[in-house]
Amino acid sequence: MKKFILISSIFLFSTPIIKAQEDNFYYENAVYNENIKTVLMYREGFDLSDPIYELGEETPLVFKFDDLSPEAKDYYYTIVHCDAGWNESFMPQSDYLDGFTENPVDDYALSFNTTFDYVNYRLYLPNEDVQFKVSGNYALVVYENNNKENLVLTKRFHVVEPRVDIEGTVRRATLDAFKGAHQEVDFTVYHENLEIQNPREEIKVVITQNNRWDNAIRDLKPLFIRDRMLVYDYNKENVFEAGNEFRYFDIRTTRVNGEGILSTDFHRPYYHKTLFSDEIRTNKKFFSYEEMNGKYAVESQDPETEDCDTECDYFFTHFTLPLESILMGGTVNVFGELTNWNANKKSEMTWNFDTGTYELTLLLKQGYYNYIYVYVPEGSMEADHTNLEGSHWEAENNYQIYVYYRDLAGRYDRLVGYRNLNSVANRIK
Repeated sequence: MKKFILISSIFLFSTPIIKAQEDNFYYENAVYNENIKTVLMYREGFDLSDPIYELGEETPLVFKFDDLSPEAKDYYYTIVHCDAGWNESFMPQSDYLDGFTENPVDDYALSFNTTFDYVNYRLYLPNEDVQFKVSGNYALVVYENNNKENLVLTKRFHVVEPRVDIEGTVRRATLDAFKGAHQEVDFTVYHENLEIQNPREEIKVVITQNNRWDNAIRDLKPLFIRDRMLVYDYNKENVFEAGNEFRYFDIRTTRVNGEGILSTDFHRPYYHKTLFSDEIRTNKKFFSYEEMNGKYAVESQDPETEDCDTECDYFFTHFTLPLESILMGGTVNVFGELTNWNANKKSEMTWNFDTGTYELTLLLKQGYYNYIYVYVPEGSMEADHTNLEGSHWEAENNYQIYVYYRDLAGRYDRLVGYRNLNSVANRIK
């Protein structure tokens, strides 16, 4: 198969973070076509779940996206195995896939009774055409007209073989008792069913916060190595800025203004939803409430809607964030799953000198959404989610722990363990 070099214009941040190295191709969650919207991947039956497939299980992953077009396109997909750092593993596809390596995306349906015409595409993995032979990180690559140079999108997902058990807790950071802005993720890996000769070299651990990859903690080495146990009980290396609860809004109907919505207007031929003007939450008192940790759900409250995939409409959704002055040296972005966890040009807000506000309009499908505002310093690879939102150790977050294994003779990183920890349910105060 031909190999893919991802284009710099859609990198995670304004400054490219992908190094153009020979024989080193890096895969991100990225959309290359501006007509592609609402890219989702989850376990069938669990719409808010992470895209984690357990090798050999019956529950598949569901992958969906919309193309704002009145006619179906000729889309194909292939699947690429990646290492723990999301670089291509460079194994023959026949070594990690059973079946066909290139297949059409032929399960689609046209939108019905919506102001925007679109085509909804759906794919289940694994399926009759392709199955997984090994665990690890995978990238789903969609392209048009059976031409791999005509990339449409790439989407990350995981295939795990559960060979280790992970137990852990989330606590107020040990060395942050005064400020109270950080959370510490402590955990132990139990490997009764996996022989590990050299844990510091053969095991890689990655921790993500709410499925973000820009601020992931990578390549942690075990602090203590005991009999069939690897202990990661650090007090500095495993610490995250806790942040704040995610903001939210409800655009599930055109009939009323949902939560967080100031107005609903119809400017022929499309609907516009304007959010209430937001406030900076830095130095404000922490207030706890239930939210979805940055995710969104496509839903409708209109009684005539039967199939949300094809009958939910798209709205121009307007965000405003007043500030005393423009923030120099970086950008302000709307951040969350609604922007594919990317702080790039598509999610960058524009400063309005007349009103003293940052503004952004996103085209979003009917549903219930979470989001936050982030500041991205020029040249940074990480979005700062505390500068505008504040940070409180009590905030509720999900932490994903990925354990990879490659012995000295191994050709690829096996994903041998996965665990999701919640900072409230798994909290030590």
